[in-house]
Amino acid sequence: MIVAFSVAPSTSSEDGSVHDAVAAAVKVVRESGLPNRTSSMFTELEGEWDEVMDVVKRATEAVAAHGSRVSLVLKADIRPGHTGELDGKVERLESALQALNGPAAGTDLPE
Repeated sequence: MIVAFSVAPSTSSEDGSVHDAVAAAVKVVRESGLPNRTSSMFTELEGEWDEVMDVVKRATEAVAAHGSRVSLVLKADIRPGHTGELDGKVERLESALQALNGPAAGTDLPE
């Protein structure tokens, strides 16, 4: 399964920054040893249900230390029997885009 999640504390800081809390969550994810990727809005994590949900729970607890309230947004792709999908899905998308775009620029086309 792949889970994309975002976790952040409530904040009363003047600039609204939550990067220290988010860093604590991402540290938990990276130390889990599960395949993962972090972008500006979400962290993606791949593994079996129990191990992924345990990491999400621990990441949420790490953020809770930074505020009195935590917001968690979670989206899951549950596809039993499939692994390596964190990269596999992106590779298939890139292949589909390449097929739509046709030959690379500068390639000779038959007349």
